Amino acid sequence: MDIQTWTWVLIGITFTLYIGIAIWSRAGSTKDFYVAGGGVSPLANGLATAADWMSAASFISMAGLISFSGYDGSVYLMGWTGGYVLLALLLAPYLRKFGKFTVPDFIGDRYYSDIARTVAVFCALLISFTYVAGQMRGVGLVFSRFLEVDINTGVIIGMIIVLFYAVLGGMKGITYTQVAQYCVLIFAFMVPAIFISIQMTGNPIPQLGFGDKGDDGIYLLDKLDGLHRELGFHKYTSGNKSIMDVFFITAALMVGTAGLPHVIVRFFTVKRVRDARKSAGWALLFIAILYTTAPAIAVFARTNMIETVSNKKYAQLPSWFSNWETTGLITFDDKNKDGKIQYLADDTKNELIVDKDIMVLANPEIAKLPNWVIALVAAGALAAALSTAAGLLLVISASVSHDLIKKMIKPNISERGELVVARLSAVIAVCVAGYFGINPPDFVAATVALAFGLAAASFFPAIILGIFSKRMNKEGAIAGMVTGTLLMLFYMAKFKFDWFGGGTKEDWWFGVSPEGFGTVAMIINFVVSLIISKFTPPPSKEVQLIVENIRIPSGAGKAHNH
Repeated sequence: MDIQTWTWVLIGITFTLYIGIAIWSRAGSTKDFYVAGGGVSPLANGLATAADWMSAASFISMAGLISFSGYDGSVYLMGWTGGYVLLALLLAPYLRKFGKFTVPDFIGDRYYSDIARTVAVFCALLISFTYVAGQMRGVGLVFSRFLEVDINTGVIIGMIIVLFYAVLGGMKGITYTQVAQYCVLIFAFMVPAIFISIQMTGNPIPQLGFGDKGDDGIYLLDKLDGLHRELGFHKYTSGNKSIMDVFFITAALMVGTAGLPHVIVRFFTVKRVRDARKSAGWALLFIAILYTTAPAIAVFARTNMIETVSNKKYAQLPSWFSNWETTGLITFDDKNKDGKIQYLADDTKNELIVDKDIMVLANPEIAKLPNWVIALVAAGALAAALSTAAGLLLVISASVSHDLIKKMIKPNISERGELVVARLSAVIAVCVAGYFGINPPDFVAATVALAFGLAAASFFPAIILGIFSKRMNKEGAIAGMVTGTLLMLFYMAKFKFDWFGGGTKEDWWFGVSPEGFGTVAMIINFVVSLIISKFTPPPSKEVQLIVENIRIPSGAGKAHNH
């Protein structure tokens, strides 16, 4: 069978599975809709968290980024993995004990203020929309290449699928769908990696294979460094970014993770605090499988691409090149009219432009793997994008229906009414997300990195100080969140979207890129919060008592009674 037939078959099977699960586990109550009834096992929750966490950015874009930027791309690996550890150890158990399953709900109750709740709802919507735009873009990419439709049509197909199972199943449907999606995406990521690792180095473990010798007796990374030098690129295994920027991007991704509303919600779908810790451990193991393989895939894909394309006659290129050319994601402009592709670091002479996001998807085709493997990667990429998109849509609908309508606008709304509002807001959210998927601000991973910057700049200080500082009050929290968010938005608007007479790289403040600026905004948020709370009245005794209680583990103190 050809690639397209295989793709239809595999996507057909996996989509039927997801929709079947959504119908089987559809939400009957708001508790089902928001937190899956709170009865998911730690193992299933670990799988679902991993799928929720590993978005199209992890599956499609991260290896593509590392593939092009080499050593510099490692900030995404370190930041995203470290951030998950931070979330699991520092925040999840305390938030679980506080008992509020949305971040705005926690902030509204801990800071005893509807203004704080409103600011938090605004931030949650902003982060989720920025993040979901990257997922929709990923869905569009996959559909455009493998089902040979235009990217915009691909985004619309993705919107319809996500809508179906997110609106019907709520968190209950999404949790069990995500368990299936994790299995699909990890299988789809590992199979081609193992194939190519054996092909290039004879080692079946990709994590070891990319540090091994190839058939020619040369270490793969040394070979890639050599190819890079010949083409004028910086050495693959050494960095181009300043240490300062690397630190700031890594920190922004880490603390941004810890403030991501759709991952925090996952810790409320289990029965007990102890289960929340267990599922965090399982999720970390499942995430590590993909994250340790991404650098290997990046090296394989980069080496294969350069060897297949550089200085080769355009007329004799393999079919994968023309397949991707039709999507417009790889373009060749024969500047010197010699019919050969000059792929060089020098932009004036370079004739090939490659979209970073295609590397993982094109990798099995470049390596001439069987058609079913190529189609499998497409199904895996869709699983990654759809699982995260669904989790984000739920955060958006919970922010609107639970935090805005029930908690502030209409407290006496019936459960049925709240469920209707939740579903309606999910529909509107999908349409907005689709618009951003069709008109994205940047490639998938960069768009997602900005969402992490926003989460770091807005939520992280308010959550940390809310758990660990009894003195922290509503004035401090509101001032800090507003300052951090506005600063991050201004920096993004100036350096990413060229508003306010956009600036160049030389104009970056302290030499920090927009992806790393979340760290700066977060530090300013902390400073503003602490200063303002120092000069305003402390919270009431009841609030201080609640903060003390969150930090006492469940069951502590019983032994002292005897």
